[in-house]
Amino acid sequence: MARSRTSPPDHAAFAGLPITQVTLAAGLRAAVHVAGRLSQARLPVVCIPGYQRNMSDFTAFADYFRRMGGGEWPVVLLDLPGRGRADDRLRAEDYSSLADARDVASILAALGISRAIILGQGHGGQVAMALATAHPLLIAGTVLLDSGPVTDSRGIVRLRNNLQHVEGLRGAKVTNAGFRQILAGNYPGLPDDRLAALMGRSHYLDKRGRARPLYDQRLIAALASINFDDVLTPQWPLFDALTCAPLMLLRTQLTDQLRRETFDEMVRRRPDATALTIAGQGSPALFDQREEIEAVAEFVIGTSTRLLGKAA
Repeated sequence: MARSRTSPPDHAAFAGLPITQVTLAAGLRAAVHVAGRLSQARLPVVCIPGYQRNMSDFTAFADYFRRMGGGEWPVVLLDLPGRGRADDRLRAEDYSSLADARDVASILAALGISRAIILGQGHGGQVAMALATAHPLLIAGTVLLDSGPVTDSRGIVRLRNNLQHVEGLRGAKVTNAGFRQILAGNYPGLPDDRLAALMGRSHYLDKRGRARPLYDQRLIAALASINFDDVLTPQWPLFDALTCAPLMLLRTQLTDQLRRETFDEMVRRRPDATALTIAGQGSPALFDQREEIEAVAEFVIGTSTRLLGKAA
């Protein structure tokens, strides 16, 4: 059985993102937002957020991209189990990229999507690779953002420690000594109101002034055994599964999730891939600038046109 979780009904990060709930195995419900119009004439872009992240990370991207596609290009945003407005899994050990990939396949089937371009950020990119391994015919193209077959243990440890730190604070310290201090390094020069909005993508403040996560805290507890200097097992066969379709590789300049040498090796192995570095920010990508969204749009529209003919 699923464990339902609640978030404030008026939470600002979810404004403008109405959801449909899709029932998965054992009654578990995922949350789905569809922007634009699903049709057979255009390949939808399916966005999978990072490890503990939710669909709000793609709000600016979806709005801008849909306008570039004539206002109707389909963009599908997901909250997978344990994140955002989806149910939590019953057991902590049920969380994995393989389980998430199975759920994505089920969601696509429920929406009547037979092929899609998958945009995965961080963990979402690993889910995309697992999906390509199990269901290559579903993959019309892949965009990996700060994601690859080699996970950087340093980024995992920093994520775990940062989240434990802010969730132990109260009142003004949550934003001042917590989120702003942590986020400022990834987004230098970003105004305070934008940093506050970033905080709202992953947490909300309860009546006692504590930061409450918009994710199952067992996701973070699962990272407890990872140390700063651990070398995690590379998963290059998963990356190789993406040869089933065109590929775009994106990396934020300041990310601690994907090492530069790993990104360079990915580019070397896939010389046909479109590669781009997003300057001046870290993970999760803000994804609100014209240059990178237009680059993704060119990749998506070009891939769709080659496979389906002229987009309608």
